[in-house]
Amino acid sequence: MTGSPGGVVSTPHTLSTRAGVQILQAGGNAVDAAIAACAVQGVVAPETCGIGGDLFALVHRPGETAPLALNASGRAGSGVDAAALRAAGHEEIPRSHPAAVPVPGCVDGWAELSSRLGQLSLAPVLEPAIRLAEDGFPANDELVAAFRSSAAALAGVEAAAPMVAASRGSTVVRAQLAATLRLVADGGREAFYEGAPGRAISAAVDGVITSDDLRRGQADWVDPLSVDVWGATGWTVPPNSQGYLGIGGCAVLERLGWADDPGDPQSWHLQIEAQRALAAERDDVAVDPSRVPVALDRLLDPARLDAVAASVDPAAARDRHAPALAAGGTAYLCVVDGSGMGVSLIQSNFHGIGSLLGAGSAGFLLQDRGRGFSLIPGHPGELAPGRRPLHTLSPTLWTRGDRLAMVLGTRGGHVQPQLVQQVAAFVLGAGLDPDEAQARPRWTIEPPSGPTGAPAPSGSRVRVEPDVSARVVDGLRRRGHEVIPADGPQSGWGPVSVIQVDDATGWRLSARDPRVATTAVATA
Repeated sequence: MTGSPGGVVSTPHTLSTRAGVQILQAGGNAVDAAIAACAVQGVVAPETCGIGGDLFALVHRPGETAPLALNASGRAGSGVDAAALRAAGHEEIPRSHPAAVPVPGCVDGWAELSSRLGQLSLAPVLEPAIRLAEDGFPANDELVAAFRSSAAALAGVEAAAPMVAASRGSTVVRAQLAATLRLVADGGREAFYEGAPGRAISAAVDGVITSDDLRRGQADWVDPLSVDVWGATGWTVPPNSQGYLGIGGCAVLERLGWADDPGDPQSWHLQIEAQRALAAERDDVAVDPSRVPVALDRLLDPARLDAVAASVDPAAARDRHAPALAAGGTAYLCVVDGSGMGVSLIQSNFHGIGSLLGAGSAGFLLQDRGRGFSLIPGHPGELAPGRRPLHTLSPTLWTRGDRLAMVLGTRGGHVQPQLVQQVAAFVLGAGLDPDEAQARPRWTIEPPSGPTGAPAPSGSRVRVEPDVSARVVDGLRRRGHEVIPADGPQSGWGPVSVIQVDDATGWRLSARDPRVATTAVATA
């Protein structure tokens, strides 16, 4: 476990963590360090994120009770047409269809964070990423596997060529991306959205995204959602994010009288049912903010959470609607600096490397986050121009009064709130330190199996990591859960990044997730 009275950076990649530390040491604050780490992550791990994707962030400023929340998720282009897709026989948006690509929000997110909260300008903050793109970096196993599996689909995509050609340990140079990052460093969001990169985005999606779409800002400061649980307040970004399910699941779990006991099936049953009970509504609620069927300030209302907790059977798994599966190509990172500023930031391509479309010679791939839209007529999440899609990204930030208690998040697509709930419960509810919490075996929920052509089943199907005892597995099965033991630690159930701030000493405590080899924590 890593501990420090000063700055701490936790990211999914050693080079990203190193960049964050360098910026802190150069006089930047936690926001500057988070942007630097995010930019490097998109260079060295494009199978997780990049400037063709979206971004969410929460920022704690010392002495303030509520964090700032940024929704930098892109909107559907003006040329999308749900009716045309339905007429063509589609029940969901195909991965490489132009409608799968909303306007990328990442660069707008960087620009907003930097201008409002940064200590340094974007130029020095982006320099570590530019250097790595120009000089090269070693390819790791995840990068190589992701691009080899999609090599045929990526043939002729300029932005993917350096990674498609990579082998483990070979040097990857991304000169085109370096040039685009320099444009952003020198000219800000206008150079990206209204310059050559923006034109390349529009061309890649056959004009579905217009110049007016690109000119419109994609980053909005929004009111965060919060809930009080285990003596702390959990915060997240509201829908179109599903983040409320993580902190809300914790509040339901507390209401159920949960007590941590890794060998007791009842402890596991309550964790799983707390999340299943709340998440049953996700597909109708985590939609464009203007379309959410529940008032945002009511989503985590105590009475609403009381009702969810009352619906849980402490003795058996109940039938619930299971949220749709959603892949994850995501990077979550967090930073706490010496002043006590904390940043919880998540950035994503969505489906691994995204849509398989590249932005011409601009050197980056485009997300397929538009696949979070529904094609069902009248659905709250129905595809339409200017709307934001359902987002799996679920960053959290935790406070006690005006003091930072923890920053926490993960990749994992639809399972992100499940992992957030588990680790938050271990740290805040059970009092484990981050190292102990990271080592605990995890569970995830997925839609249950059923006969082909039958109505969608609604029971509980749970996967568990190998260290779960036979007593727990048998006890869950007796309570009605279909339990599938995984054959090893699951790299896709993380990496969770977490920095806890000790209430008594102010020390920042963090531990890397052992499930992913590249994950790194370092102090400044």
